[in-house]
Amino acid sequence: MRCVKIIYTLSIFLFAQITSSQSNEKPESTQYTIAYSSKKSGDGEIYLTNSQVTSKIKITNRRGNDGYAAWSPDGKRIASYAYHDGRKTWSIHTMNIDGTRRKRLTHAKNKWDSSPAWSPDGKRIAFSRSYKNDKGVWTEEIWIMNSDGNKQTQIKSLNGGGPYFTLDGKIVFHSQTNTSEICIANADGSAMTTLTNNDAEDWHPEVSPDGKQIAFMSNRDGNHEIYVMNIDGSHQKRLTFNDVRDSTPTWSPDSSQILYTSHDKEENAHIYIMNSDGSSVKKFIQNAGGQAWLKIRKP
Repeated sequence: MRCVKIIYTLSIFLFAQITSSQSNEKPESTQYTIAYSSKKSGDGEIYLTNSQVTSKIKITNRRGNDGYAAWSPDGKRIASYAYHDGRKTWSIHTMNIDGTRRKRLTHAKNKWDSSPAWSPDGKRIAFSRSYKNDKGVWTEEIWIMNSDGNKQTQIKSLNGGGPYFTLDGKIVFHSQTNTSEICIANADGSAMTTLTNNDAEDWHPEVSPDGKQIAFMSNRDGNHEIYVMNIDGSHQKRLTFNDVRDSTPTWSPDSSQILYTSHDKEENAHIYIMNSDGSSVKKFIQNAGGQAWLKIRKP
């Protein structure tokens, strides 16, 4: 009888240990596949959720806005921008997907570093840098660095922002504000080609995981809407039709859906989802934006 009691007690202990271990488990990329920003806690923080939005976890907790997360190709790290110096300085940070091992990579004072994007092999990060130069002229530059922050180098032949890597390591980006266009170039800035041609603001390009299309935002029809085009700039098509601002599209891993941010008439941001042809639009996450879909790239 005493042996039975000991076994029973041991079973209860082991069950408690397993339960405790599961409750403290850190988020894995297979569970959390979408990163986004929200001011739910009063400050801009980065959250992760799954494709059904049935589970959410906050991975940042600091004073100053954190946002516009970008997943590393292996799904183990996230790059983002963060405010410093009372929003006068924006810097690029990286962290594990549970928010640990956070590292500030850029420190340029009174410059706005944003829109981080990982190279296909995860070894480099491209980002935008914006600021007023000595003559008071607004300047937009594209920089590239190692993923640990070393060897920060301006791609001097490219003026603009919103860089994003193609599968073969080229960079798509928008040229400098005022009649900005979506362009593509080699990572060293050579062989630049302009893909759009209008008097509008064409911004925030993202290449589909299959490498065939680019989603972007444009105000060519009066206000910012979501558009797609082939990787060579052909067959440009408008997907959203609203009288509010739609922005920052991101593709699903199979290239069949697009998440984007849409502002309501009170200027509150919400994340929406639609098929890649613009059909089946529905609200996805309330009071959120800056979404990024995890797309694991095989070595």
